[in-house]
Amino acid sequence: MSETIAADEPFFRALLKPHRSLGRTGFFILMGVLGFGWLATGIFFLVDGAWPVFGFCGLDMLGIYIAFRLNYRAARAREEVTLSRTLLDIRKTAPSGRSETHSFNPFWTRFSVSRHSEIGITRMSVTSRNETVAIGSFLNPDDRESFAKAFQRALATAKGR
Repeated sequence: MSETIAADEPFFRALLKPHRSLGRTGFFILMGVLGFGWLATGIFFLVDGAWPVFGFCGLDMLGIYIAFRLNYRAARAREEVTLSRTLLDIRKTAPSGRSETHSFNPFWTRFSVSRHSEIGITRMSVTSRNETVAIGSFLNPDDRESFAKAFQRALATAKGR
């Protein structure tokens, strides 16, 4: 009985999530600096009598704000990869919160990596029988490389190689 529990015990776990270099404080500082610049420029045009420019500067500011909000929303995506000797689970969570789980037998699973000579890894996927699941599409090249090495080692361990 203890051998069954040990075989089902996950020995590899990875939580993949997108990296965002600008945190909450940086976002507020950036928007404050842009707001100050927009206000100064807008007042200059307002005093010169070109009042419509003042409103268009506000549209620029709104566009930048919306773009950042969409970017931060996309950063809520997650992928959880768990591997034991008998089961490979990949749980993908979309920015909306909806999630889907893919389960595979590690012995019938192949990990594929597509590379570009200048960029590095461009695509990673797990294939088993007729199902293919992409992994880590939102990761930067260094994180893709790191994950690919660790996951390949873990998958080889699960297969007993």
